[in-house]
Amino acid sequence: MDYSAKVLDHFSNPRNMGSIANCDGVGEVGNAKCGDIMKIFLKVEGDRIVDVKFQTFGCGAAIASSSMATELIKGKILKEAWELSNKAVAEALDGLPPIKMHCSMLAEEAIHEAINDYLQKKGLEPWD
Repeated sequence: MDYSAKVLDHFSNPRNMGSIANCDGVGEVGNAKCGDIMKIFLKVEGDRIVDVKFQTFGCGAAIASSSMATELIKGKILKEAWELSNKAVAEALDGLPPIKMHCSMLAEEAIHEAINDYLQKKGLEPWD
């Protein structure tokens, strides 16, 4: 399987790996078929994501997608982070093999879960 240099870089040197103690929102998603599990932790101040970390159990593409997704939403307001699509994650990685596109989808879903967890902890309605 051919991976781009960016995928290999984010797999070998993942950004924002780990967890955040007392995080404001956490999202965990998994794909039973491939066994990938992705967890995203958010630290939010005002309406802005001031810190984001991830823990991913899965293939290289899943780890690279998590790493790139956290880079893309760090410092963004929640609405901007919500609008990050799996296609944007894949494009930022200079593409993923079609059989690995679900990895970027997991990143998008985990971000949505984490934002909704944050909103619900604040007593707000989750977003669709």
